[in-house]
Amino acid sequence: MILLVVGSDRVDAGKTTFSVGLLERTGAVGSKPRAGNDYWFDHDDCRRALGNGRLYGKDAARLATAEGRGRPPEQLNPVHRLWQPAPGGGTGLLGKTDREFLVDRVGRVDNAAEPTFVRNATVDVPDGVSSALPLEDAIPVETVDELNDVVAERYVPAFEELAAELETTEVAVVESYSDIARPLTSLEPAEIDAVAAVEPGRARIYQGDRYCRACEVASSSPKDGTLEKRVPTVLDYLDPLERVQLPPLGGEEREDPARIAEAYADAYDALLDAAGRV
Repeated sequence: MILLVVGSDRVDAGKTTFSVGLLERTGAVGSKPRAGNDYWFDHDDCRRALGNGRLYGKDAARLATAEGRGRPPEQLNPVHRLWQPAPGGGTGLLGKTDREFLVDRVGRVDNAAEPTFVRNATVDVPDGVSSALPLEDAIPVETVDELNDVVAERYVPAFEELAAELETTEVAVVESYSDIARPLTSLEPAEIDAVAAVEPGRARIYQGDRYCRACEVASSSPKDGTLEKRVPTVLDYLDPLERVQLPPLGGEEREDPARIAEAYADAYDALLDAAGRV
């Protein structure tokens, strides 16, 4: 059974908190196929990872802790992108007016494999990043076409490997990033049993097959150099099975998976019921 958690708000939708509680409720394997953070705005998180010569974010770390399998965050998250602000203007390599891509980590770290790093050769990587990561071996890219070539060669196989693993897992929770509708297109739509679209204050629940059909007909929009389906556009084609209120949680509650699972129990009941209808 695969449960997909997406956000209908681009920023701070509450996906990770919802996913953490869902892992506690179900005992599932966690996954966040793509993630990213900002060297300026998420500097403490960056320093924590870079201090150990690693690149991951707090969301993947929270999921890894919540699933309780002793796996490092990179095992749940095959691609992590590091950004920095671009206050001088311009659109940059990926067409962003407010930030620029610095480095990607590609691959899930384990005892047998090391990740690949891909760096934006059109910007100066901060010393704190270049001194922490083995960027002398990184793949440099200067254009979107070059990045797309590397995506096909390195990123896509990493996603396919993760998808194959999830499809053989008894129960998996897959968290999307930003407001992207399908974070792992390598995953067969038929394998997604139910979807929770989370935003501040509520979750809307969908059957996986109907949600994936809506993804097929929804229009695409530019995202990070590619065309991707956004959650609000997809949901325009669907009526939810249920709308469930999510109570606001304080900081201590958000740090305790058991308290999240209790507070969001009605939403998890609805999601699991939707999955049972497949």
